[in-house]
Amino acid sequence: MPYYSTKTYGHNIGLSAVFRQPKADHSHCHLLHGYSLAFKFTFGCKDLDDKNWAVDFGGLKELKQWLEEQFDHKTVIDSEDPHMEDFYELEKKGLAEIVVMDGVGAEKFAEHAWRYADELVQRLSGGRCWCESAECSEHGANSAIYTPWHVRKERFVDET
Repeated sequence: MPYYSTKTYGHNIGLSAVFRQPKADHSHCHLLHGYSLAFKFTFGCKDLDDKNWAVDFGGLKELKQWLEEQFDHKTVIDSEDPHMEDFYELEKKGLAEIVVMDGVGAEKFAEHAWRYADELVQRLSGGRCWCESAECSEHGANSAIYTPWHVRKERFVDET
């Protein structure tokens, strides 16, 4: 039977990121705008460890550090943004710290965070645990959740 645990990094920790959706020419989202992002991770395992834990929350310092490196007072730019050089100019002038990602927005931030968290908890647990999903919240009304289809399909196949 699977076990689940969650870890949340709330809006209060200051992951204040600025980004824009370069392809959203029909919306104000093509403009630079920002949020104090929050993340919630759901971790799973088939068997608890010797302390009866799914994930050792104390071991997730690397995850918080990664979130800070990606989103804490950062300007996150889509790798396909046609104004990339303008953003690098801002960085050269000391006006922004640029992080380039393959896709931006709550959905892509959730996916990027899931990838990092899944690799981390699998490494830390010797493959016993995985990241079931990652949720990125812009504010109380908007969030996106990423769960790869293979997680649900493959994690609980009876191995007997």
